[in-house]
Amino acid sequence: MEKSTNELLEALKSKKTYEEFFKEEIGEFYFSSISEYLELLLSEKGLTKSEVILRGNLDKNYAYQIFNGNKTNPSRNKVLMLAFGMGLSLGETRKLLKVASLSDLYVRSPRDSIIMFCLNKGESLITTNEYLNDFALEILE
Repeated sequence: MEKSTNELLEALKSKKTYEEFFKEEIGEFYFSSISEYLELLLSEKGLTKSEVILRGNLDKNYAYQIFNGNKTNPSRNKVLMLAFGMGLSLGETRKLLKVASLSDLYVRSPRDSIIMFCLNKGESLITTNEYLNDFALEILE
């Protein structure tokens, strides 16, 4: 749930460091682009783009276009693959989808519920695709 500006201001005032505030309230910030949010996540998690691309099984050129802001409207599947490549939590993935102006994961959708389950358990993209395949659902590719 979104906090009011006043609630965020009070939270900011109560923290000893900005880093503490930022980590706790990251879900409340607005980002101008998916590339801006991805850069923040890379920095926060100490990841490189090449690591994420490899773990997310993404086409190198396509992924770099997303990271560099040249590809401004990637598909939902590609954003989810980035999330798995970065090892994002369910909450972080939902925020990434929101920043990318894509539909949220929906637990009543069998495919989305498997993706949510795997994100929540910290599963890899490969394991997630195995679950999806086991239930005859579209894999992330």
